[in-house]
Amino acid sequence: MAKPLELDEIWVERIKQILDGLEYGSVQIVVHDGKITQIDKTERKRFETTAVPQAQTTLQAVKSTSKQKSKV
Repeated sequence: MAKPLELDEIWVERIKQILDGLEYGSVQIVVHDGKITQIDKTERKRFETTAVPQAQTTLQAVKSTSKQKSKV
Protein backbone atom coordinates (compact mmCIF):
# COMPACT_ATOMS: atom_id res chain seq x y z
CA MET A 1 0.00 0.00 0.00
CA ALA A 2 1.28 3.47 -0.87
CA LYS A 3 2.33 5.78 1.91
CA PRO A 4 0.54 9.12 2.13
CA LEU A 5 2.58 12.01 0.75
CA GLU A 6 4.30 14.13 3.39
CA LEU A 7 4.12 17.71 2.16
CA ASP A 8 5.24 20.48 4.50
CA GLU A 9 5.37 24.24 3.92
CA ILE A 10 9.04 24.13 2.86
CA TRP A 11 8.24 21.92 -0.14
CA VAL A 12 5.22 24.04 -1.05
CA GLU A 13 7.47 27.13 -1.13
CA ARG A 14 10.11 25.32 -3.21
CA ILE A 15 7.49 24.25 -5.74
CA LYS A 16 6.11 27.81 -5.92
CA GLN A 17 9.63 29.19 -6.53
CA ILE A 18 10.23 26.75 -9.36
CA LEU A 19 6.87 27.55 -10.98
CA ASP A 20 7.30 31.31 -10.60
CA GLY A 21 8.09 32.83 -13.99
CA LEU A 22 7.85 29.52 -15.87
CA GLU A 23 6.32 30.40 -19.22
CA TYR A 24 6.76 27.16 -21.18
CA GLY A 25 8.01 23.90 -19.75
CA SER A 26 7.34 21.25 -17.18
CA VAL A 27 8.02 20.46 -13.53
CA GLN A 28 8.45 16.87 -12.40
CA ILE A 29 8.22 15.96 -8.72
CA VAL A 30 9.89 12.71 -7.68
CA VAL A 31 8.46 10.96 -4.62
CA HIS A 32 10.16 8.10 -2.77
CA ASP A 33 8.50 6.36 0.19
CA GLY A 34 5.88 9.10 0.44
CA LYS A 35 8.45 11.94 0.57
CA ILE A 36 9.46 14.38 -2.13
CA THR A 37 13.08 13.68 -2.97
CA GLN A 38 13.64 15.67 -6.13
CA ILE A 39 12.13 18.37 -8.32
CA ASP A 40 13.14 18.64 -11.99
CA LYS A 41 12.38 21.70 -14.09
CA THR A 42 12.55 21.73 -17.87
CA GLU A 43 12.12 25.16 -19.37
CA ARG A 44 11.47 25.89 -23.01
CA LYS A 45 12.24 29.17 -24.72
CA ARG A 46 10.10 30.14 -27.69
CA PHE A 47 11.16 32.77 -30.18
CA GLU A 48 9.13 34.61 -32.77
CA THR A 49 9.53 33.31 -36.31
CA THR A 50 10.09 36.85 -37.63
CA ALA A 51 13.58 36.82 -36.10
CA VAL A 52 14.72 33.93 -38.32
CA PRO A 53 15.07 35.85 -41.64
CA GLN A 54 17.12 38.56 -39.90
CA ALA A 55 19.46 35.94 -38.44
CA GLN A 56 19.86 34.32 -41.88
CA THR A 57 20.71 37.71 -43.41
CA THR A 58 23.40 38.25 -40.77
CA LEU A 59 24.78 34.76 -41.38
CA GLN A 60 24.92 35.38 -45.14
CA ALA A 61 26.76 38.67 -44.58
CA VAL A 62 29.32 36.91 -42.40
CA LYS A 63 29.81 34.18 -45.00
CA SER A 64 30.29 36.68 -47.82
CA THR A 65 32.80 38.65 -45.74
CA SER A 66 34.73 35.44 -45.04
CA LYS A 67 34.81 34.57 -48.75
CA GLN A 68 36.15 38.03 -49.63
CA LYS A 69 38.94 37.75 -47.06
CA SER A 70 39.97 34.32 -48.31
CA LYS A 71 40.38 35.63 -51.89
CA VAL A 72 42.97 38.19 -50.77
